[in-house]
Amino acid sequence: MSSDALLAKLRQLPKDIDRYELLRNLQQDNAELFFQLLFQHTEELLPYVYTPTVGQACQEYCARGFSTRGLYLSAADKGRMLQKLRAWPQQEISLAVVTDGERILGLGDLGVGGMGISEGKALLYTVAGGVPPCSVLPVCLDVGTNNKALLEDPTYTGLKQRRLTGAAFDAVMDEFMSAVQAWRPHVLVQFEDFGNVNAFRVLDRWRERCCCFNDDMQGTAAVALAGLLAGMRATGGSLEQQTFLFLGAGEAGTAIGELISQQLVRRHGLSRQQARGGCYYVDSKGLVCAARRQELQHHKLPFAHDRPFLPDLESAVRQLKPSVLIGVAAQPGAFTPAILSLMAQQHQHPVIFSLSNPTSLAECTAQQALEATEGRAVFASGSPYPPLVLPGGRQVFPAQANNAYVFPAVGHAAVLTRCSSIPDAVFLEAAEALGAMSSSQQLAQGRLFPPLSEIRTACEQLTVHLVQFMVGSGLGRLPEGVAATPGDAAGWLDVVRQRCFAPAIANGGSRQQQQQQGARQLVVARSKL
Repeated sequence: MSSDALLAKLRQLPKDIDRYELLRNLQQDNAELFFQLLFQHTEELLPYVYTPTVGQACQEYCARGFSTRGLYLSAADKGRMLQKLRAWPQQEISLAVVTDGERILGLGDLGVGGMGISEGKALLYTVAGGVPPCSVLPVCLDVGTNNKALLEDPTYTGLKQRRLTGAAFDAVMDEFMSAVQAWRPHVLVQFEDFGNVNAFRVLDRWRERCCCFNDDMQGTAAVALAGLLAGMRATGGSLEQQTFLFLGAGEAGTAIGELISQQLVRRHGLSRQQARGGCYYVDSKGLVCAARRQELQHHKLPFAHDRPFLPDLESAVRQLKPSVLIGVAAQPGAFTPAILSLMAQQHQHPVIFSLSNPTSLAECTAQQALEATEGRAVFASGSPYPPLVLPGGRQVFPAQANNAYVFPAVGHAAVLTRCSSIPDAVFLEAAEALGAMSSSQQLAQGRLFPPLSEIRTACEQLTVHLVQFMVGSGLGRLPEGVAATPGDAAGWLDVVRQRCFAPAIANGGSRQQQQQQGARQLVVARSKL
């Protein structure tokens, strides 16, 4: 079937999950055509292979009987993880995306169904970042599940036991990380959708010991900060003049606050305490404040300011008068018309970021935010929304704060330079570079980020920037095969482009060239649980 015929068939399917399954089967049966379609129709197809559709795919992963393209490692594999890695059909792995399935998007514990997230992120490394698909390994660590419905589901293929915790969990995680380092010492490990308790501990334990990062925390923070910097460009504001209020004080929310604080220290001369002082959080019990310190988790304590307790989001908006409202709590509709209108009363250009995924869990839609603020809001969301025409005829393209703008570039740059570790400075560099990419005309249209149709160009530019930063700061070294530091930006761009994957058919070329590239880069290995 031709690409045009496949695309027509996909567009006729009644449900997004059906489109996801068609594309998934195509990747297995004809990887070259699959990547050709994704490269040529990125903006249209990305929501089907990743958010928001991937959330449903993870929920139904076992029931639908998907044949995984990644590697499952379970608690039952104790003592054999290195052996299983060495038995993987493709050994030239440079990057691994690993989840334990405990906190998939805003959907919670989906157990081994979380493999869909690792597979989706692996795809984005190729489609957005140019990383060859055969060099990315999706991994799911099966340490059990606390999802009662899954434990009682006869189609569920994971361990039928409650999740390991504490030392037992750490033993599994430590064996995996040690096995990866013994197997491929320079593999980058991306942690994905771990629960709050383990996400912080795992990152803190390994971030100085090897090349790794947590996309839910650091990637989300970078793209959110980039959106804020672009928003300041759009309105003429300045980051240090803003007051930030978060709904949700988990790993993503506090990571955003920490990166904002670091940017204020780095570029505006504030102390860390002063910078954090402008970030407020409302969790399930109300305002995070000093009066609650005894009950707060450690990651909330830096933001427990000496302010009177407030019981809910609306009272916090009324009293604190935030200029920036960020939702990361997966509470659909939490940004009510009353709250949005209040933001508009208090500020000429309120910043409204409804970042929870998938769309069904968003705090508000783009239309709700813009209607309640008379079109004056600077808006971004976690999942995509279609263009809107406001009263008066102005067309707005709601910004999607998609981590795919950041993590593929960070990962690819780290792989190319064999980066020793990935400190927060890398994500600050990424945020600044991404936040400067949209033109004035694009900002006026609501595009805080380049269109998804241009995401490869954006990631390419960001990869070039980060390669230079990693080499220049001593975190990494010149990419393999590069004898001397390129003399200008064009030279660095050539270095990166020569190492980026692109489907042969999409770029033309002889059938022999296509077959050679397909054999080299389109290996699709599969394993059974």
